[in-house]
Amino acid sequence: MKIVIIGSGLAGLSAGYRLCKSHKVTVFEKDSDMGGMSASYSLENSGKKYFIEKYYHHIFRSDSELLALIKEMGLEKQMLWLEGKNAYFVDGKNYPMNTPVEILRFSPLSTLDLIKLGILVLRIRLIKDTAPYDRIKAKDWILGTAGKSVYENFFAPLMKSKFGDNAENISAAWLIGRVKIRSDRGKEGEKLGYMQGGFNSLVGALAWEITANGGEIKTNTEVTEVIIKDNAVKGVVVNGDFIACDAVISTAEPAVLDSITGGKLGNLHDILKSIRYQGTACALLGLNRSLMKDGNYWLNIKANVPFGAVIEHTNFLPFEDYGENLVYVTSYFQDRKSPLWTQKEEDVVGSYLDGLEKMFPGFSRKDVRWTKLYRRIDTAPVYEQGYLEKVLPFDAGPSGLYLAGMFSSSNYPERSMNGSVKAGFEAAELLSKEKEVRSR
Repeated sequence: MKIVIIGSGLAGLSAGYRLCKSHKVTVFEKDSDMGGMSASYSLENSGKKYFIEKYYHHIFRSDSELLALIKEMGLEKQMLWLEGKNAYFVDGKNYPMNTPVEILRFSPLSTLDLIKLGILVLRIRLIKDTAPYDRIKAKDWILGTAGKSVYENFFAPLMKSKFGDNAENISAAWLIGRVKIRSDRGKEGEKLGYMQGGFNSLVGALAWEITANGGEIKTNTEVTEVIIKDNAVKGVVVNGDFIACDAVISTAEPAVLDSITGGKLGNLHDILKSIRYQGTACALLGLNRSLMKDGNYWLNIKANVPFGAVIEHTNFLPFEDYGENLVYVTSYFQDRKSPLWTQKEEDVVGSYLDGLEKMFPGFSRKDVRWTKLYRRIDTAPVYEQGYLEKVLPFDAGPSGLYLAGMFSSSNYPERSMNGSVKAGFEAAELLSKEKEVRSR
């Protein structure tokens, strides 16, 4: 059976890995690098080569499918579990947010507000099913559960940095999923996972398995059309050439999928058109010295700067692995008119450096060795109220067309690398089962 996979992110590569031993798999990737949102830069410092993700990543203990895949790939020895210190920058001051005691010292909230925040987090931990909260706005749920001050002084800035003008429309299900995944911490704070050497090792291992079993991965190659006739996939068009196949697994974002299928997906057409995606402008800086000398890995921000978070990778991973300080500065944007998308790369990075100078008096541009900017218009769906009704099925309808990616049920209410791996596996399993049924 000949299978085409559109996209080489973790969903596409995971699906390809599961299918390559029994089928002829070809993965088409429009970008020059494999990995999608998990793609890496290959860098060199003083003769030492290393990989670092274009977009920051880490693993949670609950990422069972991802951790099992890493073990299956023989990469378990590269797994590290390290303390990732978090803080919240408010009114020019950093507030550590790692332990219950530190959170109780968050002075922008009153003692009563902190109690309300604690009760809200405990209440979230007890929620097993987030589906009933999908039709409720996160803002309304926080206001009703913890009050105006907790919303305005704690959650609103975080949601604004994450979803911009769409923040007030985000579902409570997303908020609950987000808090649950980040509240699994003990007295000493939160331990996060990372693969020493970078997630490029996992991307490379999956790609090797696919090609070693006779499959192909073609980068800089875009699928411009999926040919569907008589309600069945017949093939794809790549560089103007028709390539016949028996099935397609698409990881392309909904608007692209709607375009390359010519709007022929029946009831899914309207859903595909209605799902809104947001973009990311993520800068990676190589510095001569540490930016956050208090050891923080992740800094959420309430300030008048053009970014929502600063992530100092080498306050998480050992500096010795890279020989230079690595810092991500990142922001989401909501449409193609955003300056973060329309401005030149040097202007976006320049605005980020201006913001860092404003926040960190000791920061100097002289300490910046190099900069890189990774921009995507289709980073992830906007999880607005009622999004559960828009979650795309793994089986798209036409025979032989399957879907897996950020839009899948495994990535809602909170997206993750684990959710993408799980989506790829589920699409591959469904394809295999339906193939068995048809062959009987």
